[in-house]
Amino acid sequence: MRIKKDKNKLLVPDEITIPYIEGDGAGVEITPVTRRIVDKSVAKAYGGKRSIEWIEALAGEKAFKCTGNYLPDETIDIFREYYIGIKGPLTTPVGEGIRSLNVALRQILDLYVCLRPVRWFKGVASPLREPQKVNMVIFRENTEDIYAGIEWQQGTPEAEKFLQFLSSEMGVSKIRFPETSSFGGKPVSREGSERLVASAIEYALANRLPSLTLVHKGNIMKFTEGSFKRWGYALAEREFGDRTFTMLQYEKIRKEKGDGEASRALSEARSEGKLIIKDVIADAFLQNTLLTPENYSVIATLNLNGDYISDQLAAMVGGIGIAPGANINYSSGHAIFEATHGTAPDIAGKNIANPSSLLLSSVMMLEYIGWNEAANLITSAMEQAFVRGEATGDLARFMPDGKSLGTVQFGDTIMNLIDVM
Repeated sequence: MRIKKDKNKLLVPDEITIPYIEGDGAGVEITPVTRRIVDKSVAKAYGGKRSIEWIEALAGEKAFKCTGNYLPDETIDIFREYYIGIKGPLTTPVGEGIRSLNVALRQILDLYVCLRPVRWFKGVASPLREPQKVNMVIFRENTEDIYAGIEWQQGTPEAEKFLQFLSSEMGVSKIRFPETSSFGGKPVSREGSERLVASAIEYALANRLPSLTLVHKGNIMKFTEGSFKRWGYALAEREFGDRTFTMLQYEKIRKEKGDGEASRALSEARSEGKLIIKDVIADAFLQNTLLTPENYSVIATLNLNGDYISDQLAAMVGGIGIAPGANINYSSGHAIFEATHGTAPDIAGKNIANPSSLLLSSVMMLEYIGWNEAANLITSAMEQAFVRGEATGDLARFMPDGKSLGTVQFGDTIMNLIDVM
């Protein structure tokens, strides 16, 4: 049976069909293991009353071999029809076709939020002294900024035409080496910024989280990233004013009534459970996450910043191998949950790939449809395994007395732990 949409709510039946893309390289190994674990957790959590029917959608190398197309129209239609799905890592065609299959899926389905939760699991080695303080959710804008793909290669007629426009029409004279420069564009819209920030605010409020931070480089890019900050604050005060307190409000009170009144207003907002909305320059934020990660909970940022931020935070809690991700349109309800790492062709077929990223993305998927009991079984089993030092080799080698397991064996361990819960 299919998920349906009623106004702003997904209607999820007890028996649902979920499309999946197996993926390339290591995806061939981690996707079957992930599906087995999800099926086990659903059966255990609901005693057979709920279940998932998996339907394969083709993309990447497998799709090209079968259809001559890396991203068939039928695959897009399947994800549109069934609302949610999950995918393994995909190879981007080299020298031909789509710039990025992942980006294409996000843009075609307008999956404007890249959602990346980051938390530490007990037992996983971390470069931090106190990794338990890292618990953040990143809302990364997924359709604008560098993902618009606006670039012109140096030496092409297009680059020359753009250079002429900049110099003759726009009066730009500060390009240091104009004749050998490539060029790129960075669109940032009010609509795109507002829908991302609104989704982040709603998530923070729904999960009773203390703060939302707008991360930007508005001190340099004043009309793109600076506007993202301004639009974000304006939206918060306009649409969520009774449930939020912004640092712009704090600064206004401070200037009018002094530091004491501003501090009292902030303290009162916190005691009332209001969401505190603040902002920080991107480079300062990267430093702060290492020094005081406990000061941040939900992050809203543009595409390129979000790319750097999410990977740094993943490294702080053990690496990209245990970093989940999702691409979501909160308006339409469409969502694709995915492994955040690449295809890892060097280890593909060796039964050593870590399925944790895709597995934790499946946890996000279960939470998205409201099957939290099944999701909790998976995360509990994973943490138990990590505490015992049982993991794939990429994690086990850093654990005291770590026991290196193959991809399939790690999956079996997780399922056995779910069985006895």
